[in-house]
Amino acid sequence: MTTMFTARKTNYIHVKGAQTHNLKHIDVDIPHHQLIVITGRSGSGKSSLAFDTIFARGQRIYMESLNAYARQFLGKVGNPPVQSIQGLLPSIGMQQKTKNTNPRARVATSADLYAYLKLLYARIGKTYSPITGMQVKKHTVDDVLKYIEKLPNESKVLILVPMISTKPEEWKNILTIEIGKGFTRMIQNGTVKLLEDAMQDAPPQLNDKLYLVIDRIVINKENLSLRKRLAESVQTAFFEGKGQCFIQTMGEKSPVLFSDIFELDGIVFEEPTLQLFNFNNSYGACQICRGWGQCVEIDPQKVIPYPTLSIVQGAVLPWEGMMMKEWKINFLDYAKQSKFPIYKPYKDLSEKQKKIIWEGDGKKVKGINDFFDLVETRLHKISYRILQARYRGFVTCSKCQGVGLRGDADYVKIEGKSILDLMNMSVDETLDFFKNLSLSAYQKQAGKILIENIRKKLQYLVKVGLGYLSLNRRTKTLSGGEYQRLRLAKSLGSPLVDVLYILDEPTIGLHPRDTDLLVEVLEDLQKLGNTVIVVEHEESLMKAAHHIIDIGPGAGNYGGEIVFQGAWSDLLQADKSQTAAYLTGKTYIPIPAARKVAKYTITLEGVGVHNLRDMTVSFPLEVLTVITGVSGSGKSSLIEKVLYPAMCNYLGIANPEKSYYTRLKGHVDRIQALEYVGQTPLNKSSRSNVVTYLKAYDMIRKIFSETALSVARGYTPQLFSFNTAGGRCETCMGDGEVKIEMQFMADVHITCEDCQGKRFKEAILAVKFQDKNIADVLAMTVDESILFFDDYAAITTKMKALKQVGLGYLRLGQSSSTFSGGEAQRVKLSSYLLKKHVTTPTLFIFDEPTTGLHFHDIAQLIKAFQALLAEGHTVIVIEHNTEVMKCADWIIDLGPEAGSRGGTIVFEGIPEKLVKNKKSQTARYLNEKLIKDHKLSS
Repeated sequence: MTTMFTARKTNYIHVKGAQTHNLKHIDVDIPHHQLIVITGRSGSGKSSLAFDTIFARGQRIYMESLNAYARQFLGKVGNPPVQSIQGLLPSIGMQQKTKNTNPRARVATSADLYAYLKLLYARIGKTYSPITGMQVKKHTVDDVLKYIEKLPNESKVLILVPMISTKPEEWKNILTIEIGKGFTRMIQNGTVKLLEDAMQDAPPQLNDKLYLVIDRIVINKENLSLRKRLAESVQTAFFEGKGQCFIQTMGEKSPVLFSDIFELDGIVFEEPTLQLFNFNNSYGACQICRGWGQCVEIDPQKVIPYPTLSIVQGAVLPWEGMMMKEWKINFLDYAKQSKFPIYKPYKDLSEKQKKIIWEGDGKKVKGINDFFDLVETRLHKISYRILQARYRGFVTCSKCQGVGLRGDADYVKIEGKSILDLMNMSVDETLDFFKNLSLSAYQKQAGKILIENIRKKLQYLVKVGLGYLSLNRRTKTLSGGEYQRLRLAKSLGSPLVDVLYILDEPTIGLHPRDTDLLVEVLEDLQKLGNTVIVVEHEESLMKAAHHIIDIGPGAGNYGGEIVFQGAWSDLLQADKSQTAAYLTGKTYIPIPAARKVAKYTITLEGVGVHNLRDMTVSFPLEVLTVITGVSGSGKSSLIEKVLYPAMCNYLGIANPEKSYYTRLKGHVDRIQALEYVGQTPLNKSSRSNVVTYLKAYDMIRKIFSETALSVARGYTPQLFSFNTAGGRCETCMGDGEVKIEMQFMADVHITCEDCQGKRFKEAILAVKFQDKNIADVLAMTVDESILFFDDYAAITTKMKALKQVGLGYLRLGQSSSTFSGGEAQRVKLSSYLLKKHVTTPTLFIFDEPTTGLHFHDIAQLIKAFQALLAEGHTVIVIEHNTEVMKCADWIIDLGPEAGSRGGTIVFEGIPEKLVKNKKSQTARYLNEKLIKDHKLSS
């Protein structure tokens, strides 16, 4: 039964008459200060309610509170079609978002952590000389006075400044100037002289130690006026000595140096400032890489792509060509004389031996660097330019360690660590560093607030399962799930209270273990006094929720209604909810009766990228293989960076990735084609729709152009396109609606008056096929179109692919910009499933295809996988979903942890054996699923 909250209370968000997209004029009351999960079939209207209605309304209200001048600088926000929304709080929305591809964006900057780090180092960082390791200090007059006051009473002190020995003929002029200033004495090699006497002596030698005496004082701690005299003398010394002042105590061998210049060991250092630690500023950026952290140079991985090979076997790739083979011959001749191990794999050579390969051995033999120096001198020839380009790539800047800061920043340290050191540490290591800081009283006071904020932000990154990431890791290299959690940690780190957080499937890309950690974070956020709304399908998150809203019962036009609203215990009793049916086991995805046994395999040797270290892994063919493991264990690295590029290389498909493996072997000839289904979004153009994406619209237009009326009027297929002039409505340019610009307010879209939203001219709409015009066809659902075009296999085949992945409810003309995340993923998937009819044995790789999918949609997805396998294809899936895992024929589990503690194969085999593996983080969650489903099937 549907539970509705109809009482009007101040502690609720009251939504009345929501009809965004497929929502059917629904009313719903959402309680404040609770964790709420909105669930339901993919495409049922969850995001339409959470983001396109509630969050959009909140944005609109905020925009309207600003003046017209301020609104012009903000994005335009539409007014959602809803009768009223009351009780809204300030809202923060976190939708599924493509990760930041800015190469300057790092984990530290994206988490708003770097701003605190650079401010902390500017405030309490201490600069140390790279020569002696001594702290660089800038002295004041008080520093000198404190030193003098600590000397014993009656001590004789000389305040000195250095004198420079110049040309002999200029020496007397220098002394005359100093006498004119009122100074009377100097010290030459430890002997005090009157300046007048020194004028009569021979000029000093270049190596003589010369000091000008500014003042002579006998320490008397009872004489209070003496301090004023000392201060004036020291100030004079700093001026005359151009920043340097020496204090010579009689009886001591050498004077003590004080300087009000930030220098030591002959080096003038930059004083710590915010700009010094800003790699986006020309002042703080590394002069080599200009703050990027990477340089375009000769890439060692391209020069020696297969480190398991020896020099004889061809480890140095540029020396293998006919044109440059003499370099290899010369090195082999040198190796015979020096007994260099030319048969030993490059990776097993000592650092000294590798250095010889790269830098040569003096005049005996030249190395790789000499080779490319020669290439550099001949770049006027195109063949050499091509040769150089082949081995160049983005490599980590050796000067700044990839951080992008100038070298001076590395001299500023806190507890022995520079900001460059911290940036190259993991989040876990950095948190440990800040937990164990031992600071001076001044540093504690000056950095207290900053350190507290840094610790808090680091703790949130650890809580969302990102402790293994380096602070300097570029966000463009993160997986979709990692980037989602990074944005979540950024929001959680802000001390906001009584705010409405709306999150769109935050468990995307998360292993069940990491999902449990995420639940704890969301609970903490709610306990602070915030309202948290989560659009989600994950069972563990539903269990933790205080309130659940189930939208359905189906998807598209079959959804958009409130099927259930209430607590978890009540949801399990709901009869009309498909979600409840899967949670209770009334409906379930069956475990395969038998696992397919692979007859063939392909093997990758020497796999090494990111946290994968010299791994050998085999993939069975013509079966369903699931790659799993905790988030950050190396799954995407293995498939996207190694397997996919390796197969591209084998099949001759252009691919920009480097080679992160040494050998591909096995039954590779069993794979003749390759398809990769990633997480890149669909075209968000309003003119892109189901039939245009699947290339079915060309056939539909051809059918209409071949009708009797079209032939009689001379209509071509082009006239039935809403993207080109001729047959489309020119008032709305084929959009079906007209946009009215409202200057500072959001643009208003209204149905075109001329075509009534049908997109075409009356003459074109007069053409009918089986009593339907082109607008009627675009308004059909996929299910309806299969029956309508029953005699046209070329069209129905494409439509059946959509139906196969559970998208039979979509309308043919529905804009791709209105697709939910799950719908967009499955539309893309259907285009690949169409290729199952090709007889060519194909390797299909899917990257987390269950993203945004409900249990019912996952069942359809698994059926689609089985259809591909039935055709003799191979399916490899990166996935965390236990429903997919339990249906796998083979599982490769990576781990055991993430980052540096992962990157190894924990298990390879069938699901039933994985659950017995005690090292696997996946085993416990898969075991629970298998036990539950075996009970249901028995």
